[in-house]
Amino acid sequence: MMTTQTELEKDRGLFVTGCEAAARAVLVAKPSVIAAYPITPQTEIVEKLSRFIGEERHDCQYIAVESEHSALAACIGASSCGARTFTATSSHGLLYMAEMVHWAAIGRLPIVMANANRALGSGWNIWADHLDSLSMRDSGWLQFYTSTVQEVYDTILIAFRAAENEDVMLPAMVCLDGFLLTHINQPLHLIDEKRYQEEFLDEIRIPHALNFDAPHTLGTLVVPTDNYKIQHNRKVSMDLVKDVIKDAEAEFLRLFGREYHPVMEYRTDNAEVLIVAMGTLAKEAEDAIDMLRFRGVKAGLLQLRQFRPFPDEIVDIISGSKAEKVVIIDRDYSGGCGGIIAQEIKARLYDAGVMREIVNVIAGLGGQDITAEDITKMVEIEGGEFWWGI
Repeated sequence: MMTTQTELEKDRGLFVTGCEAAARAVLVAKPSVIAAYPITPQTEIVEKLSRFIGEERHDCQYIAVESEHSALAACIGASSCGARTFTATSSHGLLYMAEMVHWAAIGRLPIVMANANRALGSGWNIWADHLDSLSMRDSGWLQFYTSTVQEVYDTILIAFRAAENEDVMLPAMVCLDGFLLTHINQPLHLIDEKRYQEEFLDEIRIPHALNFDAPHTLGTLVVPTDNYKIQHNRKVSMDLVKDVIKDAEAEFLRLFGREYHPVMEYRTDNAEVLIVAMGTLAKEAEDAIDMLRFRGVKAGLLQLRQFRPFPDEIVDIISGSKAEKVVIIDRDYSGGCGGIIAQEIKARLYDAGVMREIVNVIAGLGGQDITAEDITKMVEIEGGEFWWGI
């Protein structure tokens, strides 16, 4: 029976999958409502949560619904009443939620969701691909991308604090690569739950929650002038959350000793070529950087952990480096427009007047195996778009 966090767990850590790490983080944040529907490769997250709650490890209303659309709709209903909520999904489940994904963001409801990144059909493919979550990049959710089991756990804990900040009130999506991270076993070091609840995450307070003492409605018809103001207000909060996330990451470091930033740098000092990647490809790229350095190539890595809001500092890092070449690896493809990460970075470099050779490598789609040795060869590609393995 896994009913308590033992001293052994605290001191020595565990060896668990990314899915279990996500579930354990959710338990620490203590949501009042979890609504979920299983889908490969996310299923273990909700299975673990159901098991833990069934063992009375957490006082929470667990709602087993009939679809992903209903899962997020249930969270929207609970969050509209002021409850802390969580759900999880993947791929077509996220697309099935699409109407509610936008509704939650415009409704300013701080729901936290784990998304196990998986390719979209047809044909059916259950392996890692970032297009599912990146297709929702304009929905107004905060988006984080993780590269290790530990990072999954810590990022969910940080996401609750960022989303629930009263100046923010936006939902947050924490993404983990299907199978490459959801089902891999890695060490996990747990935090002190009491310290998290007393010093890191405040009691949730949603200012616009439904209240019988002061009745109002949510989601009714708004005229164009008011709708425009609503959209602008959301834009202001998305700008503000950049500092809120950084403050949360700094406090997490102070309390629990693990450091995170929207963009994580690896061996970027004196780098003459920079590789940019998200998720598990970024972790694989660390080995590639070590191999390149050993071979005399001055390479460095930028791990993009935060995609929405897009981190401004990536331009500062690139412009402040010696690198004349930037290799951007996209585990996604926007039909007719190229890799999505590359689009974002090129647009910001252009606005800042920063000129660099940009190589956009489309790689890893649908779980395509990409090794560190593969990544070392990507730095040899000339500028433009390149499909790895074609």
